[in-house]
Amino acid sequence: MTVYRPEFEQALRAFARISEVMKARGADAPVLVGGAAVELYSSGALATGDFDIVTPRQQEFEKVLQEHGFVRPTGTGQLTRGWIHPDLRLGFEIVSSTLLDGQADRERVLLIDFGADGFISVIAIEDMIADRMGQYASGSAHDMLGQAQALFDLHPDADLNYLERRIREETFGDHGISSLEAGNGQV
Repeated sequence: MTVYRPEFEQALRAFARISEVMKARGADAPVLVGGAAVELYSSGALATGDFDIVTPRQQEFEKVLQEHGFVRPTGTGQLTRGWIHPDLRLGFEIVSSTLLDGQADRERVLLIDFGADGFISVIAIEDMIADRMGQYASGSAHDMLGQAQALFDLHPDADLNYLERRIREETFGDHGISSLEAGNGQV
């Protein structure tokens, strides 16, 4: 098993426990996306400062966060949409009710076993790469190309047909797998 920085592993385990409570209450498991999924898929090579979560049951998820000691930061300059646990240095934020606006194949979500803490659901690597390419193509985040390339290089077992289709969808046809290959990102 990969060894992650302690606060990240603690947050993953907290997310597993929260996910198990959500499932026990009849909800689909929330899905980890964004920077925390990148950190997980890169085995800690690319670090994050927060956990972005997709769940259609935001109010229930936030209630479970509170039951597990999470609070909303208050005061000037504080993140107002997210939640933080006093013992963890990573925030949790619900970013959507649907996985990549319904474009991602929910059947591809990866389940990771954290033993007694339970399981976490993580966006598929192909969808994570496509998401980063979409952000890069939109011009909103130029560093996303590097993240997408790193994830692509780290996961040679990715489903290339699905990945090509998803990148094309996220970039409105402007990019594909060839944009991930070394030195070819400036298409």
